[in-house]
Amino acid sequence: MAEKDNNQESHNYHIDIPVKNEPFALRGSNSLEWGMKNRLSKIFHPATGRTVMLAIDHGYFLGPTAGLERVDVTIVPLLPYADTLMCTRGILRSTIPPTFTQGVVLRASGGSSILKELSQEEIAVDIEDAIRLNVAALAVQVFVGAEFEARSIHNLTRLVDMGNRYGIPVLGVTAVGKEMVRDAKYMRLATRICAELGASYVKTYFVSEGFETVTSSCPVPIVIAGGKRLPELEALQMAHDAIQQGAAGVDMGRNIFQSGAPEAMIQAVRRVVHERMSPREAFDLYQALARQET
Repeated sequence: MAEKDNNQESHNYHIDIPVKNEPFALRGSNSLEWGMKNRLSKIFHPATGRTVMLAIDHGYFLGPTAGLERVDVTIVPLLPYADTLMCTRGILRSTIPPTFTQGVVLRASGGSSILKELSQEEIAVDIEDAIRLNVAALAVQVFVGAEFEARSIHNLTRLVDMGNRYGIPVLGVTAVGKEMVRDAKYMRLATRICAELGASYVKTYFVSEGFETVTSSCPVPIVIAGGKRLPELEALQMAHDAIQQGAAGVDMGRNIFQSGAPEAMIQAVRRVVHERMSPREAFDLYQALARQET
């Protein structure tokens, strides 16, 4: 306790400076609690409001995907360039260094492997374990139009309820049912359902026609999935087009860790997302960095 006699009387009230109350600029998030906003700030870069997520959670239904056979060798060197990492708790505990201080988005749903009906998932992580792992968000797959659509939507609502109790945002990940077409109409349906039911942000696929209607009709941020492996220039073009049409970032996996030069590719993607670099300029950067990498 400070000595009573030495305690100077306070006097510097800065009366001439209005009290600051900085709004939280991330779309649809201003009314969230402080803890939620703080965690989202570990996902979306505060300076740009956008994110480069590195997705490496494929193994939870695909096993050792090409490029993820040895996460310690192929992924850990990429971590300094990622705004956040999307992974499973098994990989997080076994392989990711605890010195990684960016946000972790934890895959929280699971069930069938690629050999079965993928939409038959359940919540696969206890909220207390997520807290122990100090994650920035929880991710759950939502299979709109698939056989177990209702179950997956119920998983989302249960996870949102758990996350709300402890200040942990939930990412709704849209998956395309077998009978659904990957077009703007479907993406509007799936993303809006996730947002309506409480997801703090949504991951979906980019579509070449009408994607701006998807982002404009979703009241929370949208990040795009990288999807299947593309040539580097095409992947950079997709990221650029998505950002131009309202996406708040990308969640790329195969288009980074299966690239010919993964470290170069993730740096090029960062320039597109955070600096709005043109795809051609970013590709030139990729090529220059790739020569150094190899």
